[in-house]
Amino acid sequence: MNFTKTLAFIAAFAGLLCTSAQATTLNLVTNGNFDTVANYTGKVTTTTVPGWSTTGYNFVFSANGGDNNTFMNLWGPKNGAANGLGASPTGGNYIGADGNYGVGALTQTINGLVVGQSYDLSFYWGAAQQAGFNGLNTEQWIVRLGDQQLSTSVYNNANHGFSGWMQESFTYTATSTSEVLSFLAQGTPTGEPPFSLLDGVSLTANVPEPSSTALFLGGLALLGCAMRARRRSSAAGTQ
Repeated sequence: MNFTKTLAFIAAFAGLLCTSAQATTLNLVTNGNFDTVANYTGKVTTTTVPGWSTTGYNFVFSANGGDNNTFMNLWGPKNGAANGLGASPTGGNYIGADGNYGVGALTQTINGLVVGQSYDLSFYWGAAQQAGFNGLNTEQWIVRLGDQQLSTSVYNNANHGFSGWMQESFTYTATSTSEVLSFLAQGTPTGEPPFSLLDGVSLTANVPEPSSTALFLGGLALLGCAMRARRRSSAAGTQ
């Protein structure tokens, strides 16, 4: 066996394994960036943001528009609060949900789950306050997939404040092939509208990747085989 060709094969094989390890799994959430919008009115309904539904006092804001809308305003640079409110990390629309008035979950039914499989949920969120109101407030998201519930930390927000965008990740285990994903805003106090913001929702199967150790050992094994084949070939040539 040609030693150079064998080493090339090992390199190609290791590259294939690495590519497989980095393969992206399918996002099971429809319209997780809230950028597909129909009949735009601001308030979320089943016709406003396809894939999502709600009975709550929840709104869709356009990029850089949270503090400059006709239907609902959050405190931000465009209305006198230099708090940094701006576009979300995804750069498009995002959701703002009142956590103390007309509270209702934003929901979507997720299909195609495998019972017993773990799934990684990731999203961006932030804490803001409705413009025109004053006082300290708190914001939080309570997130459910089926019967499993996890929550973000409670953010203590300054008067007219904005937390900045934060990324959160949760892991759930499917108990059914179809389960409801829900985001419920929670906030305090009454009368100082606390708004929880949401964008970039993604749910993917948690598929273990081949470890670097396994790749290394596999490479060593192949290299050992190549070395033995080379020694046998050299010995045969000297006979």
